[in-house]
Amino acid sequence: MNPWFETVAEAQRRAKKRLPKSVYGALIAGSERGQTIEDNQRAFTELGFAPHVAGPIGERDQSTTVLGQRVSMPVLISPTGVQAVHPDGEVAVARAAAARGIAMGLSSFASKPIEEVIAANPATFFQLYWCGGKDEILLRMERAKRAGAVGLILTLDWSFSHGRDWGSPVIPEKLDLRTMLKFAPQTLARPRWLATYARSGSIPDLTAPNMAIGDAPAPGFFGAYGEWMGTPAPDWADVRWICEQWEGPVLLKGVMRVDDALRAVDAGVAAISVSNHGGNNLDGTPAAIRALPVLADAVGAQIEVLLDGGVRRGSDVVKAVALGARAVLIGRAYLWGLAANGQAGVENVLDILRGGIDSALLGLRKTRVTDLDRSDVVVPSGFERALGLPENASAASDPADHAATPA
Repeated sequence: MNPWFETVAEAQRRAKKRLPKSVYGALIAGSERGQTIEDNQRAFTELGFAPHVAGPIGERDQSTTVLGQRVSMPVLISPTGVQAVHPDGEVAVARAAAARGIAMGLSSFASKPIEEVIAANPATFFQLYWCGGKDEILLRMERAKRAGAVGLILTLDWSFSHGRDWGSPVIPEKLDLRTMLKFAPQTLARPRWLATYARSGSIPDLTAPNMAIGDAPAPGFFGAYGEWMGTPAPDWADVRWICEQWEGPVLLKGVMRVDDALRAVDAGVAAISVSNHGGNNLDGTPAAIRALPVLADAVGAQIEVLLDGGVRRGSDVVKAVALGARAVLIGRAYLWGLAANGQAGVENVLDILRGGIDSALLGLRKTRVTDLDRSDVVVPSGFERALGLPENASAASDPADHAATPA
């Protein structure tokens, strides 16, 4: 089989064929019945383009800046937890991102330590959960600073839903002999995945090294989750405290409401990501792209606005940028590439997105990705979701006013 693939859908097909059932199930999981994860993708198909047929255009420029980092295209790696799809995990992803000139987001629950990941990609943002007491949180932030993280991603859009109407994937708490025997039928049915780990001389790592405090051993994946679930939820004063302690750019991930976006600005964040945690938070939350235009209008002049959720094509990236996003973050797409072909598979996914962005720019007759605006997309009536509008919001905040007409 040719290791190169032409679409993200093909990367997903290969990942499904290669990975044990429970590992693949963890990648496609959405909370409860999966209404939000479906809408994240469906919403992009409801948006159209308004292309020009003539006009001067030279070589397209996809570069932009995100929180002070120059990136070759408006795509960033979203932080995702333990990446058991490949033994090189987050280090392979970081190398691929660096090779393609984009920034890396590293999860607190990653399987590789932050020092190794930043060595592979200096443009790395460290993702932080509100987990444990302030002393522990501060120690994790200080470690990220020492390692050279260029910014912080504060993730608050996750309430850890246990419900999966269609069946939750089984994830073991640890890989002891008993567990390996239990999962043997799954792994033996996927010999190529097993061989990859055998050649590396390792087994899937279910610890969270970036949650370790000082010289203490890294907690197990579920031990770290347990600490997070037992920590009282933060308030806006806590968000402000994070920004003050970090003394650098902080991206608040998980904003879907205008009132929350305005509070985020007051708390001192440098950016927000419009996100429903990829459909893994509160099922029934609208697709992130539906909330993006109103949020970009509300705070886009004051802070940077990003988006994550449902991006599978370069044209999706262009639609998001045209509707007000500085860039998008991708999650499942690069994980499927990692499963399909390691670092080269992640690079393959990024090349697919780059090609799709270039094609859309050419059709829209735009030389630079930063030239995109709402006249480039067709937004159907009723598409947008204006959540949490202040009571004194003007009529201009009505989503109907944002519907673009063909240029």
